[in-house]
Amino acid sequence: MAHQLPNSHKGLRSTVIGIIVSTALALIKGIGGILGNSYALIADAIESSTDILTSTMLWLGLKWSSRPADEDHPYGHGKMEALVALGVSIAMAVAAVVIAVKSIQNMITPHKTPEPYTLIILVVVIATKELLYRFVLKTGTEIKSDAVKADAFHHRSDAITSAAAFIGILIGIVGGEGYEVADDYAALFASAIIMINAYLILRPAIGELLDEALDPAVNTEVMRLAGSVPQVVLVEKCHIRKMGIFKHADLHIWVDKALTVEEGHAISHRVKDHIQLTLPEFTDVMIHIEPAGHHD
Repeated sequence: MAHQLPNSHKGLRSTVIGIIVSTALALIKGIGGILGNSYALIADAIESSTDILTSTMLWLGLKWSSRPADEDHPYGHGKMEALVALGVSIAMAVAAVVIAVKSIQNMITPHKTPEPYTLIILVVVIATKELLYRFVLKTGTEIKSDAVKADAFHHRSDAITSAAAFIGILIGIVGGEGYEVADDYAALFASAIIMINAYLILRPAIGELLDEALDPAVNTEVMRLAGSVPQVVLVEKCHIRKMGIFKHADLHIWVDKALTVEEGHAISHRVKDHIQLTLPEFTDVMIHIEPAGHHD
């Protein structure tokens, strides 16, 4: 049976939208922060700049990981998505450190109170980023892509850092002289949020690269599907690895030992076809046939 590979055009589209929106917001926040005397807003612009970098990396990763298997990569190119997620987390961690260092430097350096209009900029940014987060997360969930979902949480972290900047600037404006440092504390808080999100993206990426076991419910469902095929006596083993938005399964199934090799081969194909038809994210299912009652 010809198996239709899940495509990643939805992920690519959401990523391009994220790049365009993040570019516009980074420019607005950067200019607003410089003219409005707010380092929290400038730090927020830096965070949005990492969005541009990481979304671009994600776009490239999705394009590469969606390529079919070839002679040099018999299991496909899905791991590229995990590598991209790894790169995203590193870029976020670097941005967090840069923002934290600059925030501490500003705390010991006298500076002006931020301008009130910076608050208006941040309200627009928070609303835009929250909407973008929900859109990208929905897309990532639909195509079952951890990298796309990681990109969504990056947009959410941007909304959180913008909210922190809003609070810091508001305190500085309302408090007046002596409260300017609230802006810098907001930027420092933003760096901590970015670092936490970097870890949350890093952890599953490393798990995928190391072929870490997936949710047991996935194994249970694959074994149930295999066991529902006529003439399958028992599903003994099931190992699943994640390859980007795709998955590969290795199964050991028992069949009647009186069957011919040809009959056993036909059963294995029916099992594979049934799993792939029901769960199209499985681009390959390897079946090992064993005579019923036989143990390794």
